[in-house]
Amino acid sequence: MATRLGRGHCGAHLTLLFTVEDESDEPEFQGSIGSGICLEHGVEAVARGEDGGASLTVSFLDGDYDPSMYEDVLEFLSSDIPEAAELIWELNIRMSLPASQGFGMSASGAIAAAMAFQRAMGIPNEECVRRSFLIAHFVERKRSSGLGDTTALAAGGVERRISAGSPFSGELLRNGPGVAEGWSEGNSVLLCWRKDTGAHTSNYIDDNAWKIKISDAGRSAMDVLGSGNWDKNRWGDLIGAAKAFSRESGLVEDVSRGNLISIVEQEISNCGLEGRASALLCMLGESVVVLQNELNDNGEELVVLAERLRSLGMETKFSKVGRLG
Repeated sequence: MATRLGRGHCGAHLTLLFTVEDESDEPEFQGSIGSGICLEHGVEAVARGEDGGASLTVSFLDGDYDPSMYEDVLEFLSSDIPEAAELIWELNIRMSLPASQGFGMSASGAIAAAMAFQRAMGIPNEECVRRSFLIAHFVERKRSSGLGDTTALAAGGVERRISAGSPFSGELLRNGPGVAEGWSEGNSVLLCWRKDTGAHTSNYIDDNAWKIKISDAGRSAMDVLGSGNWDKNRWGDLIGAAKAFSRESGLVEDVSRGNLISIVEQEISNCGLEGRASALLCMLGESVVVLQNELNDNGEELVVLAERLRSLGMETKFSKVGRLG
């Protein structure tokens, strides 16, 4: 009995500002414009397939999560590649960040799993990668778990999304309609969140009042970020636009989020980092990313801040801005 093995990995994504673009009836044209940061840490998936039946067993190596998203991934894949539905699959998932905290882990997991399944079946790499992003986009839209994460991750690095939709589309997996561009200096970022909190993205993007507030704030932010060259010289613009978005969208007014970012900002001040580091909300979880205002600053100065936040009962993790897609 032949055994097929494949591995996929995809980094996480922090949305810092966005719009909700879901008017089209076609999922490929739904998504968002906005900006955010792709990370090195994310989801690793290892798929093992054997002849003799049709089933999927999902195992999580670092927690207890809902396997239904990975069932959706296999279902979408099987509609393109029927062979995928004719195998006994074991899928092992390792997540290096928590779900439902604004880290884009559903998109990351769907991409990684789709890659693992296809690589196990010997699908050529470029085809595999493009189909994985398209499948993940479909899964995100079916579950209302995200809008623009897949397009952002296709660009990589510090990204801006200038056209909404999936990064690839159609049977031939052509580019677009979603368009994003990125740059990366590989700089460190500090993530912090409270354990056992988090809100499902659909609570906001499926609510009409929230959609209007979020989209108005996102378009205002993209008036600043959406034109001109997109490179490391726009780092300060991104930080400023993200802060404005969190205020104008009303998302920072949530009691839990507002309290969280106030605590982090106070500790930044207590560590003498005011003016040198910024705390930004990760959309749409209950988490914060701390960025250094200057890209050439040594990330070691955030170590003390992380220790202080942990002493207050928060979870923290250092990561780096991911490479370009």
